[in-house]
Amino acid sequence: MRRLPFYYGWIIVAVTFITMGIGVNARTSFSLFFSPIVDEFGWDRGITAGAFSVGFLVSALLSPLMGKLMDRSGPRTVMELGVVLMGAGLLLAPLTTQPWHLYITIGCLVGAGSICLGYSGQSLFLPNWFVKRRGLAVGLAFAGVGIGSIIILPWVQFLIDRSGWRAASWAMGILVLVALIPLNLLLHKRPEDIGLQPDGDAAPTATTVAPPSNIVDPAWAATDWTLGLAVRTARFWWISLGYFCGLYVWYAVQVHQTKYLVEIGFSSTSAAWALGMVSLIGIPGQIALGYLSDRIGREWIWTISSFGFAICFVMLIALQYTPTLLLVYVMVVAQGALGYGFTSIMGAVVAEIFQGKHFGTIFGTIGFTALAGGAAGPWVTGILHDIYGDYTLAFGIGIAVSALSSAAIWLASPGKIRAVAGRMHR
Repeated sequence: MRRLPFYYGWIIVAVTFITMGIGVNARTSFSLFFSPIVDEFGWDRGITAGAFSVGFLVSALLSPLMGKLMDRSGPRTVMELGVVLMGAGLLLAPLTTQPWHLYITIGCLVGAGSICLGYSGQSLFLPNWFVKRRGLAVGLAFAGVGIGSIIILPWVQFLIDRSGWRAASWAMGILVLVALIPLNLLLHKRPEDIGLQPDGDAAPTATTVAPPSNIVDPAWAATDWTLGLAVRTARFWWISLGYFCGLYVWYAVQVHQTKYLVEIGFSSTSAAWALGMVSLIGIPGQIALGYLSDRIGREWIWTISSFGFAICFVMLIALQYTPTLLLVYVMVVAQGALGYGFTSIMGAVVAEIFQGKHFGTIFGTIGFTALAGGAAGPWVTGILHDIYGDYTLAFGIGIAVSALSSAAIWLASPGKIRAVAGRMHR
């Protein structure tokens, strides 16, 4: 292919940025559909939120298969499949009259599409393009979610207020199909596929001085990791636990936040603004924490992000007794600027421990447990609200789960396998 004046990896980052901005927020828009659907049909919140949880269960079940498909066919096939599934789900959702209709469309179809277009799918190939700036590149790419949220979510809320949630769902489905089908034809799985090296480095020659190695544990790094070998290690299960807990707290907040804020006295516009501002503030947060992870290590960034969600839950509990904008601001900043740092390093943690030709299959299987956490968070939170009449216990559990997530990633210790750029001198 014709050489560009810049590294092609940045095109991969740009495509991922736009795909995430549309694809992830298309799924997030269910948080805005949630309230009008409950009001229209009168279904229990646990039943209605269950559609989102079913989507995560479908995503979890498909995650290992997506990893294998990525290993065999590459990102174009995976992404275009995700676009078609998500677009179909959003276009069919307005036909809903029974809970199971919502479970099939928003749950199964959108959920299946989102596993391809979202954080898990992009993490299967994006880390291949960068080593020294891996955290920064992923942080920049995933920051597209924040830009998309501040544009798309208020637009969706405007459509809901003006024309109803059905019109908003149709509009989102059309946007997904028209924008993302052509864009994702630009993707490649790894730089070597088009004659390039990670980070845009020159190809090594016989006279080239070898760059310093980032390998800390040579025996581990030399292993040809397959899924069968990986599941026999404690690190595999610590990562799985850490990711389960991370997505549990993430989506427990995301699905219930808008309805909760409206319930305690804030307007629907203010609640939608809060949801959008979380992702907007997450833009500099993801980029900065991604860059920082290349300097101080992935474990520290995961801890910072877990702490952000713990603060978020504390503020949500406090809002029940003191519903002031100051607490909302603290909650939004903690959730976006700190909590969203998870996304910058999810792919990097697994890549640095189980890097190799079977990485997609291994990451996809870990994604199964991670997405199971994403399914459990909204469902458990909704059920606990229905049982106890408020969110206090559910949010308290979220604080404990945040702490457990941090501990699990420290026990996985990716920095003991491969050092980040800022720690290579040690």
